[in-house]
Amino acid sequence: MRSPASAWRPQRAVEIVAGTPPGGGLDRSARALVKAIESKRLLDVPVTVNNVAGDGGRKAWVWLDGRRGDPHVLCISSSNLATDHLLGASAFDHESAFTPLAILYTEYIAFLARSDSAFRTGGDLIARFVADAGSVTVALSTSLGNPNHVALAKVVQHTGGDVKAPKVRVFDSALDAVADVVAGNAEICAVTAASAVRELTAGTMRALAVSAPLRLAGLYAQTPTWIEQSVNCEVGAWRGVSGARGITPPQIAFWERTLTAAVATDAWREELARLYWTPSYLDGAALREQLGHERAEMEVMLTDLGLLKQ
Repeated sequence: MRSPASAWRPQRAVEIVAGTPPGGGLDRSARALVKAIESKRLLDVPVTVNNVAGDGGRKAWVWLDGRRGDPHVLCISSSNLATDHLLGASAFDHESAFTPLAILYTEYIAFLARSDSAFRTGGDLIARFVADAGSVTVALSTSLGNPNHVALAKVVQHTGGDVKAPKVRVFDSALDAVADVVAGNAEICAVTAASAVRELTAGTMRALAVSAPLRLAGLYAQTPTWIEQSVNCEVGAWRGVSGARGITPPQIAFWERTLTAAVATDAWREELARLYWTPSYLDGAALREQLGHERAEMEVMLTDLGLLKQ
């Protein structure tokens, strides 16, 4: 993609930072974005993925904070950055610490159990929460208070139970949370839908419900939403892109144009379908409005979970 001669464009290789290991949720986002950019040669310089995993994705933000003013580095972002700040787990938030550029898509949360589990439906899980929510062990990623945890809380809240009662095991990658259930350490996991595709294909896990407004396609076509099961749980985990603090308006404009072009490619649409992602592109003023709205909602849910920093 060519910009006007007077506009800024990258002068050297671009890094896209993912706060999860290869194969993790943020890594999938980064690699799909690289694929879309390369499919239409939207950049004149090389673009690579840099995995800076650990500490629930927070190591990536520390790393990006060390690159202030550098427009050649982008980081895959999510609502976890806002919840971590509200929890007091991170000094960083979206707008004061970095430069939000876009929301790319939304992933909805799948609730899954082993295929030999007594949980065969979402109704079975609800019944267990009603009987004894504290007896249920749940694996999720990548941090307490994130959309996965909020989705779990909404289901427990529906039963009238204590949202803090389930035993929660937290992992740096959804793949590890899925593996924890397969190993029998947790009874269910609440993870982004794409994270359990391998296990669903192999028949080692079954999906009980998804937090989407409508049923997902493919392997999840027969899995009802929580809304279908009369549970008010429509929760998505968006993925987006942020730049370093201090990049200039022409640099921001370049990345907004490039990201808009990337999500219009066939390569990107193919990844959306393959990975059960829902398109939800936002940038500019609409992005900033959404971030503010989400922060207010998260404050309410984190208060209910007893996690909000006082």
